[in-house]
Amino acid sequence: MVKNILCIGAGYVGGPTMAVIADQCHDINVTVVDINSSRIAAWNSDELPVFEPGLHDVVMRRRGKNLFYSTDIPAAIKRADLIFVSVNTPTKTFGEGAGRAADLQYLEKTARSIIEHADSDKIIVEKSTLPIRTAQALARVLSSNEKGIRFQILSNPEFLAEGTAIDDLEHPDRVLIGGLDTPEARAAMEELISVYAHWVPREKIITTSLWSSELSKLVANAFLAQRISSVNSISALCERTGANIDEVAYAVGRDSRIGPKFLKAGIGFGGSCFKKDILNLVYLCDYYGIPEVARYWEQVVAINDFQAARFVRTMLGAMFNTIADKKIAVFGFAFKSDTSDTREAPAITVCTRLLNEQAHIAIHDPKALENAKADLAGAPADRIAYCTDPYEAADGAHALVFLTDWKCFRELDFKRIYKSMRHPAFLFDGRNFLDHESLYALGYHVYPIGRPAMSHFEQKD
Repeated sequence: MVKNILCIGAGYVGGPTMAVIADQCHDINVTVVDINSSRIAAWNSDELPVFEPGLHDVVMRRRGKNLFYSTDIPAAIKRADLIFVSVNTPTKTFGEGAGRAADLQYLEKTARSIIEHADSDKIIVEKSTLPIRTAQALARVLSSNEKGIRFQILSNPEFLAEGTAIDDLEHPDRVLIGGLDTPEARAAMEELISVYAHWVPREKIITTSLWSSELSKLVANAFLAQRISSVNSISALCERTGANIDEVAYAVGRDSRIGPKFLKAGIGFGGSCFKKDILNLVYLCDYYGIPEVARYWEQVVAINDFQAARFVRTMLGAMFNTIADKKIAVFGFAFKSDTSDTREAPAITVCTRLLNEQAHIAIHDPKALENAKADLAGAPADRIAYCTDPYEAADGAHALVFLTDWKCFRELDFKRIYKSMRHPAFLFDGRNFLDHESLYALGYHVYPIGRPAMSHFEQKD
């Protein structure tokens, strides 16, 4: 019976996941550890290091009762019956597979730390998104211990969407658990099932082979990203032909075989998973000798990059082919609303391209400004302003650029903003979420994605 759970890694996955497990399983002690002491200090404060709707309330309910955050990794390993490994597995930036393969050095270091400090048998659960057959390498490292300790390795990938992670954890579509087909592994799987069974109906807990579970996470993200790139590719065609991408996506999504989800055109996907996991899938396909499949999935990332670049080219074309020394107000930097996460955010690409065109940018985001500063740390500081006040960001701007669909942006006083801007005033909606007709009536030249532009120039010409 699992009584003590440990999660190694206190990031966007480990922190919220363990908080919900503690909230649902009062009879289990849950500890989250990390080598980053400032991150652990934040988890122990009122200002959590991760913004996620509902997360603060969950943490406050259980912290200090059966939910603990610590940097004492050795002691936590000794106590644990079951260890979730939720460490960073970024794309390699060096050596073989650079730019595509997953960098597994932190995973191996974690395994060696477990060997060093464990003094009893443990269940090890892969929570990080990993290449298929990573568990085999993990098993070989763990089995090298000379203490006679036995480790059972399971795969339990997360399927969370940032912005709805707490609801996803509390009401999951499914929980996937993979393991080897041995009596010991099956027993370990039952232990993990018993944890989730505190609140997840048994029919939603899926068990598979270890390798199927590892691959399922990569494929799920690849399929979701594929839909986004598919609709974005058609948005480019819509702009050339006068069709409306929202109408096209609605008509297509009404087909029950396709469905409406992830058919919203925009500036492209971001976040820590989609691009990384697709590139990892590309590398695996090349490694296993199926380059045709690799090239297919590679194109999903290529379209995503194309969409962000195309967005900036649209801005240039509309603004008389130059934005040099013009102020551009950037609304939103997080890769999606209701999160502070800016990893692989399209805003990074867009802002970098704007700066390369010698523009001055003023960035406003309700939750992600500090991350934006870190992401643009190498950019010319004299041409970037970070504004907590949206009206300050827009004051004197030649254009407004919306890169995140925060609900609060819809509630801005656009009449006030228009009066404070340089004219002609341009507005580029990278998420197609604003009321374009009302903005046009106020005097803005409005440029959506995949829909006809609404410009006053055409009326005058």
